[in-house]
Amino acid sequence: MDAPRSIVIVKLSAIGDVLHGIPTAVALKRAFPQATVGWIVEGRSADVLAGHRSVDHLFRLPRGWLKSPRQVSSLWRELRRFRPDLTLDLQGLLKSGVASALSGGRMRIGHDRPEAREASWLFTNHRVRATSTHVVDRNLDLLAPLGLARDRADFAMPDWPVSRERVRSWLEPLRLGRRPVLINPGAGWASKRWPPERFAQVASALWQDYGLPSVVVWGGAAEEAVAREIVAAAGPAARLAAPTSLQDLGELCRQSTLFISGDTGPLHLAAAVGTRCIGLFGPVPASRNGPYGPGHITVEPPPDIRPRWEDRKTDTQAMAAISVEQVLAAVGTLVGQADAA
Repeated sequence: MDAPRSIVIVKLSAIGDVLHGIPTAVALKRAFPQATVGWIVEGRSADVLAGHRSVDHLFRLPRGWLKSPRQVSSLWRELRRFRPDLTLDLQGLLKSGVASALSGGRMRIGHDRPEAREASWLFTNHRVRATSTHVVDRNLDLLAPLGLARDRADFAMPDWPVSRERVRSWLEPLRLGRRPVLINPGAGWASKRWPPERFAQVASALWQDYGLPSVVVWGGAAEEAVAREIVAAAGPAARLAAPTSLQDLGELCRQSTLFISGDTGPLHLAAAVGTRCIGLFGPVPASRNGPYGPGHITVEPPPDIRPRWEDRKTDTQAMAAISVEQVLAAVGTLVGQADAA
């Protein structure tokens, strides 16, 4: 096809999944700099795309939009005004397939089965069987029908100046002395959450062994309660983070030494903005979903502890099999690298 004048990316949610699609947008903008790139996205996941130089327009949708004829009709009208030549469905679900079809793009690229689910492949006319392992690279594999070679993934995340000043004004009075380590105990699945008492032990060791203060981040009332539990157990080693938007969190990551977390959106945000990460991966292999790029370490249980795929959302044994000693060994490696830099 000729160079597209307008492109739509469909990656609706969740936060980490949207972040994993950003290098595809960067690659498209680099290959077709004159094209207008739009992105169809749900809820607050849109916040990590706001201000990105490779995304010119956001089609923001509420959760549950597919059940609302009014929302579906509104999206259809917006897309027809946008008139995309090319649509890429990175999600591979029914709702993303419907959004792809509504776009009216002549060329609609998506994953082939089994990556594509819920009959989403019926809405695309160019299906790609991804061969890469990591989800970021699997998204980039969709560029093959355009004749684009998969290059090094680049997130090129934007700066958020308002959030940067808000974070700075919160950190300065704490007088931490050193850039903190961020601890994120939350996760969408119970099977991805590491025990709070172990996070507290890590925070205490960071303070005693390296003089590094910890800041425990959270989102929502349930995560705040867990964060407070960790701070109480860690004593002077840890502080409770102020409430943060996703953009605030991104700027807080940029002002931190390390980010320690299970497999969740904030971990992938930290990696995308360039913060060194220690990812704790129990039910899902890090090779597929780990923090992307060099400079990160993932900690996993023995392979025989990992649950069957169908039990990955409910099994908690895999995360429980990750020890404090394993995490502290990873801390020692990354702190040593940071000191040597």
